[in-house]
Amino acid sequence: MKVELLRNIGRQLLKEIPLLKQKPLTQTALGVGASGDKTFPIDKKAEEIIISGLEASGEPLTIVSEEAGIHDIKGGGRKVLIDPIDGSKNAIAGIPFYCASIAVADGSTIGDIELSYIVNLINGDEFWAEKNKGAFLNGEKISTQKDREMYLVAYEAQSPGRDIQGIMPLLSKSRKTRCLGATALDLAYLACGSISIFANPSLSRSFDFGGGWLLVKEAGGIFTDIKGNPIEAAEISLKKSTSLLASGNEELHKEALKLLRQ
Repeated sequence: MKVELLRNIGRQLLKEIPLLKQKPLTQTALGVGASGDKTFPIDKKAEEIIISGLEASGEPLTIVSEEAGIHDIKGGGRKVLIDPIDGSKNAIAGIPFYCASIAVADGSTIGDIELSYIVNLINGDEFWAEKNKGAFLNGEKISTQKDREMYLVAYEAQSPGRDIQGIMPLLSKSRKTRCLGATALDLAYLACGSISIFANPSLSRSFDFGGGWLLVKEAGGIFTDIKGNPIEAAEISLKKSTSLLASGNEELHKEALKLLRQ
């Protein structure tokens, strides 16, 4: 599969998704998606656009998506992880920070991901990465932060009472912190050096971070679980599988792990 196919899907999303912008909190959930989270009209619409774009490729594929679950095209093949709207709570609340994330894997683990694409559905920023070919933002090669200063630590807190307490030593050492609410987009901006470190102590699903994983790796960053264990063997599925810790470089990662062990 070529990145151009994913970019065509991105263009379609950018054309149609802004039409769904509504006043905050006026969207009613349609039900519960395959991953167990509520599905909103914006999620459903984005997923339909992505799946029909993938079907047009003519390739046999196995979709692993937050809403539709596991879905074979032409009998199934390479796995495609989809998060149609990452940050859907932001989207329905009228907060302009959400994206669509697509990752293609030639196998059944995170380490098998070979192509990823994330599009910011607010400003049109397109991030993509190909295994061993680098990471790009709007066509220009990007790289993660090179020095060891913790300028900005971003985090996800699914259970704030528990999660924030656990990462407080790391947050306390950062110049600035942000909880932006869209993991894939956090990781994309970490890949281009805007964010120093990203932490999610709760278990995350493969489609939440798969696209961001390849971007960070190809841009020169380090990506493990919150304890420093590799996550390449994490299974591609609908289940919550691993905590996340991504850093711009080795020095930042070592420092983050040291703080988190306190």
